[in-house]
Amino acid sequence: MSRVYLIRHGQAGLRHDYDTLSELGCEQAERLRGWFGREGIQLDRVLSGSLTRQKETARLAAGEPAIDTRFAEFDLDAVYRSLAPVLCERDPQFKQEYEEMLRSMRSHEAPVHRQWNRCDVTVFKTWYAGQLPVEGETWIEFKARVLSAMEAIRAVASKEHVAIFTSATPIGLLLAALLGADDEKAMRMAGACYNSSVTTLRVHEGDVSMIAFNSIAHLPDPLERTFR
Repeated sequence: MSRVYLIRHGQAGLRHDYDTLSELGCEQAERLRGWFGREGIQLDRVLSGSLTRQKETARLAAGEPAIDTRFAEFDLDAVYRSLAPVLCERDPQFKQEYEEMLRSMRSHEAPVHRQWNRCDVTVFKTWYAGQLPVEGETWIEFKARVLSAMEAIRAVASKEHVAIFTSATPIGLLLAALLGADDEKAMRMAGACYNSSVTTLRVHEGDVSMIAFNSIAHLPDPLERTFR
């Protein structure tokens, strides 16, 4: 049997510089390296999406990755640039909450950097619904890209162990596809993913099944367990 480890990146940077790893994110990745060693897991290949936070997590946890852009997360900043101005014009409450979010972001210690808020949900749902034109990928294009990566997973060789460093939404979509679940369930699984968590898939003759989800066995300290 082959194993594929889908790994979410470590804790990212602040909202204005999200595609980085925080100091804690680096520590989470290094602890994951130690866990691989203790478990006796010998990786045959390391893959990563193209984003900095994904690649840096891979380097710290498992070594230099080969890049597969299909595992990259969607670009929330691009979605905001496209949709926030229109939503501000249409919805006074959104405008008020968005301006408050921007003010809060000036403080590096503000909770807004580490949690989703109403603005995020509104922007995401608008993008998901395809109601307005956006810069970059639509939801449909993003989902198709991620699901096309299932080919790489199904093609894993016999007895090969592969680590794939990606993000929460791709993990949710891939698992939903395996389980026959809809997009809502995919988003719920994505929202449950801890930073640096490990989801393990078994691959046998092209058949893929999930055998573990969202493991954080390498993070014994609750203070090291983060979602954003």
